[in-house]
Amino acid sequence: MRHEYSPRLEIIVDYACETGENPLWHPDERRLYWTDIPTGRLFRFDPQTNSHEMIYHDRPVGGFTFHADGGLLLFRDRGNVALWREGKLTEIIDEIPAERESRFNDVFADPAGRVFCGTMSSDQCKGRLYRLDTDGKLSLVLESIGCSNGMGFTPDLKGLYYTDSYAREIYRFDYNLDDGSLSNQRVFATLAEPDGLPDGMTVDQEGRVWSAVWDGSALVRFNAQGEVELRIHFPTRKITSLAFGGDDLRDIYVTSAGGHTKQDDGAAAGALFRHKTGDQGTKEFFSRVSIDQK
Repeated sequence: MRHEYSPRLEIIVDYACETGENPLWHPDERRLYWTDIPTGRLFRFDPQTNSHEMIYHDRPVGGFTFHADGGLLLFRDRGNVALWREGKLTEIIDEIPAERESRFNDVFADPAGRVFCGTMSSDQCKGRLYRLDTDGKLSLVLESIGCSNGMGFTPDLKGLYYTDSYAREIYRFDYNLDDGSLSNQRVFATLAEPDGLPDGMTVDQEGRVWSAVWDGSALVRFNAQGEVELRIHFPTRKITSLAFGGDDLRDIYVTSAGGHTKQDDGAAAGALFRHKTGDQGTKEFFSRVSIDQK
């Protein structure tokens, strides 16, 4: 049975993000980070002091991870990858020639510290999914992707979910922790056109898949069979991603887009939301990619 409701949503801050994305809870700092992709801004929020700030304003950041050695591993336009530490940038990959007309879009670290990093489609080519290994080697994993998007692991870490927004599908792969390889692709869930596009996602402790719905004004929660069992409505159309946060990982932080088109997308478009829930998330993994400090 599918339940639908509109909870009392708390707006944490409204930076009028054009495309707010990639909310990520840092368990050690107890702070939330997120990005506004087109404007090249990064923000963080501290719920202990109820304070927030912009920490970066530079090239567009399509996704990022927390790095085990400190700082944020930024995945930017043109296939660029750099480590950010409180204002200092160390480049790891200058560019990927095949992605000069594109940018990264949503990234995700695995338990070994590798990073799966997807790209947008461009006029020149379709999107791709890469894997950046801890030794710095970049491997192509998938291609001919409409819009590479949210990822998450099954609780046993033997399966990986992956979203292609333009295909309106979330896939499930078998996942090999030893070498980071994916196999046995199948469709886990599909959203019909009237429901919007599946965007960023996460998996809770019970193994249920949560997906933000672009143009659907909602978060949806899928059961193990890929059926929508819960829909949470938002007062804006373009819900982009979510992350569990808080000390008990029971707060859901949700990003949105449309801060530059509020007249069409709603007064709260581009805001960061929080919803307290009885469901509990899991900690994100940190990247462990080797950084050349020279």
